[in-house]
Amino acid sequence: MAVKLSIDKAGLLQACKDIIETILLCLPNAYKGTLYRIGTPPELIAKQITCGVIDDERKNVSWDIPMKSYYAPPGLAWTDYRDQPGRPLEAMAWCVETQHSWTAHDPDNDQRGARVKLDGSAGNFHHMEPVLIHKDDLYLGDKSDIEYPCNYQGEKIWQNSDYVVVDVIKIHFRPYTIKINSLETRIIKRLSRVLGTQLLSHQFKLQSIEAMRQLAEDKQVSCNILADSIRNAITKSGFIFSLIKLELGFLREQWEGILFENSDKKNMRREAVFSLNMALEEMGCHKDGIGKDLIEAHNKFLDLNPPPGLGKNWVQMQIVERWNELFASFHVDEEMKKVIYGSIENLINSLCLGKDPDTVAAYDKITEGLKTELVHLLYSEIDSVDFQFLDRLIQVLQDPMLRLPYQIKVMKSLVRLKALAEIMRQLELDTNVVLGQILRPHDSGIISNVLHRDL
Repeated sequence: MAVKLSIDKAGLLQACKDIIETILLCLPNAYKGTLYRIGTPPELIAKQITCGVIDDERKNVSWDIPMKSYYAPPGLAWTDYRDQPGRPLEAMAWCVETQHSWTAHDPDNDQRGARVKLDGSAGNFHHMEPVLIHKDDLYLGDKSDIEYPCNYQGEKIWQNSDYVVVDVIKIHFRPYTIKINSLETRIIKRLSRVLGTQLLSHQFKLQSIEAMRQLAEDKQVSCNILADSIRNAITKSGFIFSLIKLELGFLREQWEGILFENSDKKNMRREAVFSLNMALEEMGCHKDGIGKDLIEAHNKFLDLNPPPGLGKNWVQMQIVERWNELFASFHVDEEMKKVIYGSIENLINSLCLGKDPDTVAAYDKITEGLKTELVHLLYSEIDSVDFQFLDRLIQVLQDPMLRLPYQIKVMKSLVRLKALAEIMRQLELDTNVVLGQILRPHDSGIISNVLHRDL
């Protein structure tokens, strides 16, 4: 039986406000942010939780200003907002059912803005992003008995997905300042992941405290609970490192953006991908099989920004090996092969552009010391959470001379992720101490100390 873990509502409301405020402060054309809580299946009640509007000076955010909303408490059940004939399509339904974002960059032609138009209101420019949490992180036990809702065609949603939607973030923009898959939408997506991290942080904290209270009441039962729940939560804390790597990739993208602002090299990766895709089209094998897989791998690489070593391994496994397999079953002349291998080499070389000695030396807008430290940190290969590394990177990002476009936002995210990683590390240490003591019949006072520690 699946048991859904409880979450501290007061703490999470503040976490949600912090994320919305961060988005409004970081994105100069964003002026309002709303958070909708998505209830448990099968009802999936969508309910507005909070709404913030930033002032004209972009310094302060006012919260919970009365505004008309279809999703005001008590909210709408899934059957009232899902896609079905005879009523307007909802962006909320798209985000919840598909677990993908929706960008209204052209309100006059927004197929999911019809309800607003029917009310006589003008459409608005906005982006909606679902906040996802992995099912394994949200539910304990057997998840086969979760009752998933159905769409209008009677098909169960989420059944084949590893995630559930717990919230939806909606950010309003000034007219004609938001586009599909723009930098703004990618920033909102990244921050939605941070919100998911904070949801789990509160969730793990409550879970740990409850497990330790049971430990004080019943040694043996608590040992089992710690083994089955706390250890399980700690094991899954690897997602923190994944988010740290995403932030590092975002920083590399910013650094290379200013380093090659006026250079042809900034398009090296995109041109290489275009060349490879064109080669597949000329060969006539881009629509299915290995050719289609290669197209997807090429395009996916454009959205990645891994460190050089990891990126080279990714290119080798996902791209080079597939091309070699294609060459084995499809005749390609030597001239074409030469072009293809040259483009692949450019993909690999693009991973190291940001640390090219000549290019870095020519960039004179920051001091040599700051340049050297930044490049060393951004292109280091780390395979686990390194607190000393994070402290150095956070310190570098605090330098106002750096002037990366979103360095303050990234710095704040890294501070939060580092704090969460430290909590999880301390939780593991405390758990080991308690388990070690509980297996011995004497000195049970240490249990009380851990129970009353302010996590």
